[in-house]
Amino acid sequence: MKKLFVIILLLFSLNLSAQEKIEVTEADYSNTTVEMADQMRADGKIYVLVGIILIIFAGMVVYIINTDRKISKLEKNLPQ
Repeated sequence: MKKLFVIILLLFSLNLSAQEKIEVTEADYSNTTVEMADQMRADGKIYVLVGIILIIFAGMVVYIINTDRKISKLEKNLPQ
């Protein structure tokens, strides 16, 4: 009973937090500039962002490679 009650509450809360629709105008289609990226590039912050993304990606690659090596060692040690 409690699980059903929690599920119902979650469904209602998801419905309440949904975003409203915003109309797309012709100006939105003709917009060719990205103000946020231009401002970050002007402030020099875009390079910090790219650096952080590269560090996270490199960490994920190293983790995957280490996990693959460990799994390979375990597979070799398994009796056949």
